[in-house]
Amino acid sequence: MPVYGLRASQREEILPDRWYNIVPDLPEPLPPPRRPDGSIVSPKDLEPIFPRALIEQEVSTERWIPIPEELRRVYLELGRPTPLFRARRLEEALDTPARIYYKYEGVLPTGSHKINTALAQAYYNRLEGVRRLTTETGAGQWGSALALAGAVFGLKVRVYMVRVSYEQKPYRRIVMQVYGAEVVPSPSPYTEAGRRILEQDPDNPGSLGIAISEAIEDALKHEDTKYSLGSVLNHVLLHQTVIGQEAKRQLEELGEYPDVVIGAVGGGSNYAGLAYPFVADRLAGKTETRFIAVEPRAAPSMTRGEYRYDYGDVAGLTPLLKMHTLGHRYIPPPIHAGGLRYHGVAPTLSMLVKHGIVEPVAYSQTEVFKAAVEFARIEGIIPAPESAHAVKAAIDEALRAKKEGEPRVILFNLSGHGLLDLKGYQDFLEGKLVDAEPERLDLSYLPKIE
Repeated sequence: MPVYGLRASQREEILPDRWYNIVPDLPEPLPPPRRPDGSIVSPKDLEPIFPRALIEQEVSTERWIPIPEELRRVYLELGRPTPLFRARRLEEALDTPARIYYKYEGVLPTGSHKINTALAQAYYNRLEGVRRLTTETGAGQWGSALALAGAVFGLKVRVYMVRVSYEQKPYRRIVMQVYGAEVVPSPSPYTEAGRRILEQDPDNPGSLGIAISEAIEDALKHEDTKYSLGSVLNHVLLHQTVIGQEAKRQLEELGEYPDVVIGAVGGGSNYAGLAYPFVADRLAGKTETRFIAVEPRAAPSMTRGEYRYDYGDVAGLTPLLKMHTLGHRYIPPPIHAGGLRYHGVAPTLSMLVKHGIVEPVAYSQTEVFKAAVEFARIEGIIPAPESAHAVKAAIDEALRAKKEGEPRVILFNLSGHGLLDLKGYQDFLEGKLVDAEPERLDLSYLPKIE
């Protein structure tokens, strides 16, 4: 049920007026952030890099957090609620009894779901007098979103863009610059962390972990600056739950409820945004919905990583978080799904994986792009490489329904379009994609904290 053509009152009714915080509903208390000696990091310790309002959301145990009316108006002005589509042509092509729905975040101005938290973070930073934000970006979707949010709320933005994505996706860099952001390839000579890595490896392709280190170091060195993160942390994930809450209301109008909810995972924000409002029902014993989280084999945090404390960045500037991780020193191969090239997964999502609520799967980039091309030729939308992981899993789940002869409702998050990711599609069409995954993982260097 697309939302186009809805009256303003209908749009406001679909857009929620509060974010959902999954923390109080988790199967067990969330392990706190810690230092290497095991001591707990307090909320006050986070004030040099985050505004107080976001820290309060990060540690909140309230189930619902109100969305400020000014911010809600901006959501509406920039395109929320986003459409929910039924993939009827795909159903017919697969000859499946499944009914496939997808929430399409690609209609938003920067082409992905990332704007939902970018606007919120810029809003709260502005309220506290912050003048400048630093951040990292992989494929550039998050950097583009924060660049626009900075323009909306009058903040300067510097984006440390993973070098391989900076080179693969020049048009995303241009989008950020159009919105007024400064874009720096990472690792860079601007920070101690970047210079140290470049001295050891001048051709380092970069990673989200490295870019995070640079962005945090930059923020700590400037009094008027705070750091902004696009995924992983609780406050980021809860901002994204507007997606799932909208989808719930849209499906209710159709008399539907998902049997399976699917999304791609790098740090976890787009998946949590769609899935957590539905996970809440399962945790409350109301449903038996399955939850499938899809990651690349090149960065298989959930399927091959360990659930333990690790840093969120390469330099070890962040607190230690308990999460599924490949180790913060792991540099994923330069796949085109740059937004999924992260060594760890959000602590809340990691706990759901630990308890079997969320089922992780991993795919190679070749099979992901094959599914994306199939989807584009049938449904007309070219998915972002990150979102294409969800497309692949949805197709597999629909074929499973066909094999088992059982109808089911499949919902997935098409979290962004791929119109600025065509180099990946070119490489696929020309047979140049290279699949890669870690041969072995050695996490013995991580702090041993229980």
